[in-house]
Amino acid sequence: MNITRYALCMAYGLMGLTALLGTWSNNRHYLDLGFLEANARFWQETLVNPASRSITIDILWLGLAAIVWMLLEARRLSMRGVWLWILFGIFVAMSAALPWFLVHREILLARSGGGDHAGTLSVGDLVGLLLIGLALLVYTFFAWG
Repeated sequence: MNITRYALCMAYGLMGLTALLGTWSNNRHYLDLGFLEANARFWQETLVNPASRSITIDILWLGLAAIVWMLLEARRLSMRGVWLWILFGIFVAMSAALPWFLVHREILLARSGGGDHAGTLSVGDLVGLLLIGLALLVYTFFAWG
């Protein structure tokens, strides 16, 4: 099944918005502590147990790999403002910043003659992505702070 750049942008946008809402529904609990205390408490609490340490290490290294890719892709496509997306990812949520970077990328690809076709997915790919997305939505709902 052919995927249009518009459909891909909509999917990325929804992922970014959902990630932002999900992360900040929990992050808001730290805001009344002030900038320094909020950051200190947040990072201390990522060390609470093996599960929190594991997922934090996983996300941090995934974030670094995403940042390297974002920089390389931005340079390859002459995208401006890549460091704004990276800073947004570091200080707000990488899970929100990366999808919005991808929206920016898809728009540039379409404008540079890349056409409206973004790629092809099989029915199995779509079913798998929908199941993963549904699982993430359920988890986000139950983790809502």
